[in-house]
Amino acid sequence: MGTLSASDEAQLKAQLQDAVTSCTDRCLYQSAKWAAELLTSLPSSDPAYGSDTDVDSPMSDAAPPQTPTHAILKDPIEARLEAREVHKFLLAKTYFDCREYDRCAAVFLPSTLPKGAANPVSPESNNSSVKGKKKLSTPSKRPSSIDAISGLSQKALFLALYAKYIAGEKRKDEDSEMILGPQDGGVTLNKELNGISTILEDWFSNLPASGRQGQGWLEYLYGIVLAKGKNEILAKSWFVQSVHLYPYNWGTWQELSSLLGTVEEMAQITEQLPQNLMTFVFHVYTSQELYQATEQVHNELSQIESIFPTSAFLKTQKALLFYHTKDFDEAESIFSGLLQTDPYRIDSLDNYSNILYVMGLRPKLAFLAQLATATDKFRPETCCVVGNYYSLKSEHEKAVMYFRRALTLDRNFLSAWTLMGHEFVEMKNTHAAIESYRRAVDVNRKDYRAWYGLGQTYEVLEMHSYALFYHQRAASLRPYDPKMWMAVGQCFGKVGKYPNGIRAYKRALVAGSYYDAGAGSSFGSQEGVSGLGGGILDPEVLYQIALLYERLNDMQECAAYMELTIAQEEGPDSDEYNINAGEATGVGVTPTTSKARMWLARWEFMRGMYQRSMDLANELCQDGVEVEDAKALVRDIRARMEREKDEGAKAAVQAVGKKAFG
Repeated sequence: MGTLSASDEAQLKAQLQDAVTSCTDRCLYQSAKWAAELLTSLPSSDPAYGSDTDVDSPMSDAAPPQTPTHAILKDPIEARLEAREVHKFLLAKTYFDCREYDRCAAVFLPSTLPKGAANPVSPESNNSSVKGKKKLSTPSKRPSSIDAISGLSQKALFLALYAKYIAGEKRKDEDSEMILGPQDGGVTLNKELNGISTILEDWFSNLPASGRQGQGWLEYLYGIVLAKGKNEILAKSWFVQSVHLYPYNWGTWQELSSLLGTVEEMAQITEQLPQNLMTFVFHVYTSQELYQATEQVHNELSQIESIFPTSAFLKTQKALLFYHTKDFDEAESIFSGLLQTDPYRIDSLDNYSNILYVMGLRPKLAFLAQLATATDKFRPETCCVVGNYYSLKSEHEKAVMYFRRALTLDRNFLSAWTLMGHEFVEMKNTHAAIESYRRAVDVNRKDYRAWYGLGQTYEVLEMHSYALFYHQRAASLRPYDPKMWMAVGQCFGKVGKYPNGIRAYKRALVAGSYYDAGAGSSFGSQEGVSGLGGGILDPEVLYQIALLYERLNDMQECAAYMELTIAQEEGPDSDEYNINAGEATGVGVTPTTSKARMWLARWEFMRGMYQRSMDLANELCQDGVEVEDAKALVRDIRARMEREKDEGAKAAVQAVGKKAFG
């Protein structure tokens, strides 16, 4: 993607401006905000536009015409219907803005329409004189539904159905029990979904005969209903259809991204998408959601940033990419810059607080918590920031309280479920931790932290088969994270599958070299540990591999890996590498390398290699680790050597005596 020409930039501005207006008209305020922020971050290359404060700016006269980006401007039927119902639409929108959602829906949808699963025969109420009688059959109810919605514009029908959906979500939250309370099963449903689905199915079935064209908005709403009903394959197809009809509704792209669980699924769906800027943005956003912080994704993001150089959304995606690759300093720097540019922006502050928590920057986290609370204390992001602050202070009960508050505000807020699970683990409340992680996975199957947390919690319960399953899910989402593969290897060792555990630990070594050497490492190409480059291998992983070989009674391989563990103390043997580094490149003496040295000392002692065993034991005495065991081994070696020396002398005397007398 190159630099936009003046005409392309003018067209893009017109499309984004239309997206802001269209989304606002339909009360899709988050999508409208996203489009408006992107529009503002698009610099003007035409001096005729003037500055925003220039009173005589010819902006209104010289602005490019509204490019027909969707079917509204092409369909005279829709234009006529919208003009006829403009006053009712304004009334319905004011009801929506005042959060009177049922009242908003009732402006356009009569009460005789289906109300969902709770009242499947409610269409009979269209005739009060025969209410409750059985003679109105189902076929006679369908035409009334079609007739009621066929006279509405798609804009009005969307607003009415969206209001019904929001009303159902509001009642679902009201009917739900306290977060993780005794009655909270997490299965409360939106009872309006069936009714909305019925109306949309009627409308789409009648669309070809009506001579009208879809605009993308009702397709988007139908995709949401299908996704809520777990019909994800069909939901994807409707979202794809929606972005073809209207590509600038960011909410559609977000919903579509949430249904993609793997890179393969993303590649498959990308082939079905329109080739435009929004697909490009979607690919970067979804790659970040799938933790694909590759060079290609960074290049794509840089290309989009060249078009929108001041976009806070794109800067956030860049910071999250660095966060996923454990480059916390760079991620923190970007978030810090965003905070200075727009101190009242609450979006993604929970991710910023996670970074500050990992880095242990308590003063900055305290300042962030104060700033967010002063801006809006009733935002889920704010509650998570404050919760992270209390967690860093080891006040886990207060942290849980704020994470609960975040979930009370938004039960689908992923960060709060995962973070609350972490707090319950710290509080040794394993059952609550498991439930929190399960809810996080229900919200987003791509959250590797929740999968990893489930694995850790089941390890605490010593249910290693369950833990193995969850750790494998986490490793599949983060194949280049050595921590994930170490957990898998540990679980394989616990369940007695030692060869599988060895392979998992070796993949951890390869993953570690990926972080050290970058994407150039050939993941999964080495059977052993050779060829991983000039960096340091993790001594703990090497030691665990050696122990598994010991359980397989392959003592030669075990000893080889113990030697390799010790070798990491001084790092690579290459003098050139050491000179270029300018400092000691090894890990130094650690408890792990000391345990490996102790194992080797005993192994050499058992093999009768007393001098080598003595040298290793003396090194342990000097290092100050495993000192008592090392001293005991030294005494044993000396005693054995003295005994063998005496036995040798006695044998020599006996040999001389036999020769003299025999």
